[in-house]
Amino acid sequence: MTQGAGQGPVVRTATLRDFRVPPYAQVPVQSHAAHPGNAFPEGELPEGYTPTERDLPVINRGDTVQVSVAPEPVAVETAAPEPAPESGPGPLYVVGDVHGYLDELLAALHHQGLIDTEGRWAAGNARLWFLGDFTDRGPDGIGVIDLVMRLSAEAAAAGGYCKALMGNHELLLIGAKRFADTPVNSGAGTATFQAAWLLNGGQKSDMDRLQDVHLQWMSRLDAVVEEDGHLLVHSDTTAYLEYGSTIEDVNDTVHEILTRNDADECWDLFRKLTKRFAFRDESGPTAVQELLAAYGGERIVHGHSPIPYLLGEVGSEDGEDGSGPTVEGPHVYADGLAIAMDGGVTMAGKLLVVQLPLPN
Repeated sequence: MTQGAGQGPVVRTATLRDFRVPPYAQVPVQSHAAHPGNAFPEGELPEGYTPTERDLPVINRGDTVQVSVAPEPVAVETAAPEPAPESGPGPLYVVGDVHGYLDELLAALHHQGLIDTEGRWAAGNARLWFLGDFTDRGPDGIGVIDLVMRLSAEAAAAGGYCKALMGNHELLLIGAKRFADTPVNSGAGTATFQAAWLLNGGQKSDMDRLQDVHLQWMSRLDAVVEEDGHLLVHSDTTAYLEYGSTIEDVNDTVHEILTRNDADECWDLFRKLTKRFAFRDESGPTAVQELLAAYGGERIVHGHSPIPYLLGEVGSEDGEDGSGPTVEGPHVYADGLAIAMDGGVTMAGKLLVVQLPLPN
């Protein structure tokens, strides 16, 4: 985001010279008509793709190891029994910011056993939450949304679920599509959603492929949920408290704002959910406890602020002044009350998919 009010700097576009999918992102995919998630064909990048970073090294996290198990032979005259449906809620997983990095997402989901080699749901009654920010900066945001929408249906059919939260980049893309160059009161002069979207990694290829079904899906996403004692939000901010004293109130208010379709009101929502770092420093635990007291849960889990940026290891949200951060997993902080999940995939960090609760 643009600097000021606790936000990171704008994204600077760069010339794409030699983009390659890193080894850890190369999930084996069976040959079929389309890439999982309806992505662009392998080796082809969309016209107008502008990567956030130039020539940053990619941290090699190791290739996914495939283990083949030969099935037990089944007698011809005996049909294989149907597997018994799993009862009760399955394990809970969360996914940090994806920002259009579809191949990295497929690799991370496959590594956790949530999808198979064809990119199909393979986790039965498991529960999967995405913490928002599906598009912008990376090459295939629409492919990411298509994948999440499809996995939602497949997981529900298997007795589990795949759901997603509203991120500030969903609000930004919705605003850019709905309001384009309509002036809004930014608090620091006149701004437009279109200009803000482009400055913060908006991809022409995403806008060209954006359909009504994507807009409707994004507009209906919740902003806050509580699962198994974990309060899930996108942004590390207390601004959610301005939209309601309960989870239901916050989500209803956000949906109502998007339904009213007022450019200034949508901009104000986007601006507030772009704030960050509320849980950092000495006042962080108090800020987390304020949210937990209002909405429930014992820990807050968020995305939005890349872990290297949160830790001060790079000087911007996009890490343009660094040589590539090392991210091994989520960052637990604020006296153990907060878990940061944005591993900084846009700065050659790591796209995080983890099971909750985290091991001690």
